[in-house]
Amino acid sequence: MAPKQLNGRGGRTAEPSFARSAVQGLTSAENRSIVTSIGLFAIGVTFLHSSWAEILLPA
Repeated sequence: MAPKQLNGRGGRTAEPSFARSAVQGLTSAENRSIVTSIGLFAIGVTFLHSSWAEILLPA
């Protein structure tokens, strides 16, 4: 029996990978404020956990 002919270029469409869909989700305009606030929160926690947080203490 002969193989079936595929119509179109590839015959099937590949699902986008998890990494590609995650990057597209993070860079979309709808999520910009959420991603920005999470990033600023992470920077604040990192600053307060570092030795640079000592400059906030009164002398």
